[in-house]
Amino acid sequence: MASLLDRVRAAGLRPLRLAGRDLLPIVQGGMGVGVSAHRLAGSVAGQGAWGTIASVDLRRHHPDLMARSESMRDGDEKKAVIEQANQEALAREIGAARRLCEGRGLLAVNVMRAVSDYASSVRTALESGIDALVVGAGLPLDLPELAQDHPRTALVPILSEARGVTLLWKKWERRQRLPAAVVIEHPGHAGGHLGAARVADVGDGRFDFETVLPAVRRFLRDAGVEGQVPLIAAGGVRRCEDIQRLQSLGADAVQLGTPFAATLECDAHPSFKRVLAQARDEDLVEFCSVAGLPARAVMTPWLKKYLGAEARLQSVAQLKKRCTLAFDCLSQCGLRDGLKDWGQFCIDQRLASALRGETARGLFFRGRGALPFGDQIASVRQLLERLLTPGVPLGTPAA
Repeated sequence: MASLLDRVRAAGLRPLRLAGRDLLPIVQGGMGVGVSAHRLAGSVAGQGAWGTIASVDLRRHHPDLMARSESMRDGDEKKAVIEQANQEALAREIGAARRLCEGRGLLAVNVMRAVSDYASSVRTALESGIDALVVGAGLPLDLPELAQDHPRTALVPILSEARGVTLLWKKWERRQRLPAAVVIEHPGHAGGHLGAARVADVGDGRFDFETVLPAVRRFLRDAGVEGQVPLIAAGGVRRCEDIQRLQSLGADAVQLGTPFAATLECDAHPSFKRVLAQARDEDLVEFCSVAGLPARAVMTPWLKKYLGAEARLQSVAQLKKRCTLAFDCLSQCGLRDGLKDWGQFCIDQRLASALRGETARGLFFRGRGALPFGDQIASVRQLLERLLTPGVPLGTPAA
């Protein structure tokens, strides 16, 4: 820990101050289904940084929890069993991550506002004593109420533009609970679900860090809390110089997903890591996901086949009475709800296939840009050291 903080200062960077702790200015983003579970999050926190467990469908890391619903017929009873298994899995993963990091760094849980068990996952994380709750994929206007009995937990929304920060801030202020930090995610660079209304909007200049970070800083200054609410820039961060630039624009820290997914400690199958490490920007595609949001992923055989059939699938989309897989993972789903302009596939099944490294069946989310070690899979420690060392060209192998 001491040597990494020394690297922070030697690089001219500022540590991240949050929850009474001095942290490395590096946040590991939440990646579901199961990609960032206890091993990755606990390893990142153990190095003095911010590690994040993604809450969605963590039962897939626990064979005993998966077995509970295997022989059940689709229906409300099976759905309830699956939802309970996922909450138990989340509690287990938080406990395992805590044991792994041994009190160092900071542990967070990322919960998507768009999932149907959002409130249950928030409660499970809070009751498990998580340090921070990160919520994206929608405005979490009700989070202060859900967390009212846990005043010490850091509440961190993910937004993409200053207008959204202003709206959420005013809503939370009326509830007498303000964000402990704010993640500003750039849709043009990040992977997974993106904070833009349409695919055509992901490159809009209003999302540029040069625009958003100073605007949010001005808002915080006018609100009288300048310097009290860290801003975390997410998307496209690959080297120390990126962190230096973003701190100069007003960010306190940066968030990375894909580089952490290509580490030895990532909770996904080795084949998953190789797919992300070997992909280039020309291999990526943006499309409308089953949640109605733009998404960025690697053009795998499955995705190519799906996109070729998408127009036909959308033309025959129709409302289903229940999820045919007995797992309502999203509060609104293009496939289940017959939304013709949205994706027509089961995102939980496709992400679960990716977790297992199955390119023929999986959806592999990835952010833009070459990775720090190129095609090489490195350790969390090596990645953090590289990100805190100026002057190293992208793609340089680990020593």
